[in-house]
Amino acid sequence: MDSKSELLDQLRIDRTQAPQGQGSGPWWRWLVIGTVVVLAAAAGVWFFMFSRDGIPVHTVLAKAVATSAEGVSTGGSLLDASGYVVALRQATVSAKAIYKVNEVLVQEGQAVKEGQVIARLDDTNARAALEQSKAQVQQLEAALAAAKLADEDAHPTYLRNQKQLGEGLISPETAEASKSVYDAAHTAVLVAEGNLAVAKASVEVNQRYEDDTVIKAPFDGVVTVKNAQPGEIVSPQFSGGGGIAKIVDMDSLEVDVDVNESFIHRVHSKQPATITLNAYPDWQIPAEVIAVIPTADRSKATVKVRIGFRQKDARIVPEMGARVAFLDDAQVSPEKSRAPLSGVIVPPEAVQANGDSGIVFVIDGNTAERRTVRLGTRNADGQTILAGVQAGALLAVGDLSKLADRSKVHIVQ
Repeated sequence: MDSKSELLDQLRIDRTQAPQGQGSGPWWRWLVIGTVVVLAAAAGVWFFMFSRDGIPVHTVLAKAVATSAEGVSTGGSLLDASGYVVALRQATVSAKAIYKVNEVLVQEGQAVKEGQVIARLDDTNARAALEQSKAQVQQLEAALAAAKLADEDAHPTYLRNQKQLGEGLISPETAEASKSVYDAAHTAVLVAEGNLAVAKASVEVNQRYEDDTVIKAPFDGVVTVKNAQPGEIVSPQFSGGGGIAKIVDMDSLEVDVDVNESFIHRVHSKQPATITLNAYPDWQIPAEVIAVIPTADRSKATVKVRIGFRQKDARIVPEMGARVAFLDDAQVSPEKSRAPLSGVIVPPEAVQANGDSGIVFVIDGNTAERRTVRLGTRNADGQTILAGVQAGALLAVGDLSKLADRSKVHIVQ
């Protein structure tokens, strides 16, 4: 019995003792780990807030305007503007009256010379009227000849009767009758001459109608649009919608752009420029300002400027999109380009622009200096600064609203 009791006592659980290890359980380890994390975060915040003073900023270097080996500027321009290639001389050729087209002798893209026949119209009615007027002329020429003959026959009788009247051989009534016959014959000649003149004028009019059925090129150019086909009816009322063909003088091509009136003072006649066509973005074409149109568009607040090409090329065609860069005279004049250009180019985000001027912040150590600068053009290369900043200056870029003059900053890489 005793041995059994001892065995049962060994199997019984003693709940008066705590399980092994619970006196220093997992909750204490988590408490230690949490304390370490909080202290590390506090140290990081303290380091960020107190070890680096000032406003964080990103920076960029101001780059000098690129120049060629001859000292001519290749990067900066005074102003950029967009427009289209237009033809100063172009014509939509059509008929002067309602005609049926017999044949069209040109195709689109074909070069034509002044006076070249480009189409023929149905001249049936015009030719018939011309023949009729010519027949009337012949008839009236015969009538005039008969009137002159009658006048010539009456004239001797009139002279003889006048002589006999003076000698008293005939009565005054007989002499007066011969005079009336002569006057009537002479008047008939004058009437016949007038009728003949009217008939000849009619021939000239009908001849012009006949000539109008042959359509000719008004000047040297290229056919850009062909609207009529044989058998169609053309009319001058519809010439604005296409007519027979449209001819463009390719030597008269230029670019028209609208310049904001706030910057029009940068543009003047004979000013050098470069034209870049949208179709050929890597091709810069030398150009020159033809004229600044002396009126503004109040709805768009712009002024129209005409720019001419200095060199012609078959790749330039009407209605192409173009971008014009207006240059300073010093950028193309060898005499003026000897002086170095002081302009710099920076990203647009480095400037608070306001018309022709702007604000930048130059970084000097850990201080931001506020400067007012004079602005040039803004294009794909960046914002050109004409004065106020030298090449190599370190500028703040990004959100500049947080900065003020003499603000403390630190540069963020």
